[in-house]
Amino acid sequence: MLSPGELAALARAVAQSRDRAAFARLFDFFAPRLQAYLIRQGADAALAEEITQDTMTTLWRKSELFDPAKSSLSTWLYRIARNRRIDLLRRDRSTLAEPDDPVFDLPDDTDIEGDMDAAQRDEAVRVAMSSLPDEQLSLVRLAFFEGLSHSEISEQTGLPLGTVKSRIRLAFTRLRRTLESGGVVEIES
Repeated sequence: MLSPGELAALARAVAQSRDRAAFARLFDFFAPRLQAYLIRQGADAALAEEITQDTMTTLWRKSELFDPAKSSLSTWLYRIARNRRIDLLRRDRSTLAEPDDPVFDLPDDTDIEGDMDAAQRDEAVRVAMSSLPDEQLSLVRLAFFEGLSHSEISEQTGLPLGTVKSRIRLAFTRLRRTLESGGVVEIES
């Protein structure tokens, strides 16, 4: 077991002289711990290994950024691993929309597909979308036609992430109401 002081000294050796032996000791110490941590956080074994490798590569390449006055080496590395995992989850397009989100639920007695043929349904969606306020319509287009994640939309538009999410949710609520009623809902201010 290495003490925090020994770990910091090894990291300093990597930063100052690219000491391979020091890096090997750090790798042997941290790699299994990081991998176990990531698996406990829900990553599968392959993803945990990939993130661990990436984290340790960051230690090798950017060890000079580690500041023992701000945190311990383990805190620094675990934070890097955690952030890498979050970045990968955000890039995963399958998490763009939650299929169990209540906004996608229609009442059981509604049979929109049975009532309309495809052309009518397409027209109904176009009309319903035209009833959306511009700030909601532009976000729906970015999310569902351009495939951007909520975070990417936030970055592109400069809107806070919570605002992006709430406007998209409001848009879907309005679209659902419009499609359920079979007509266009009056634009609310």
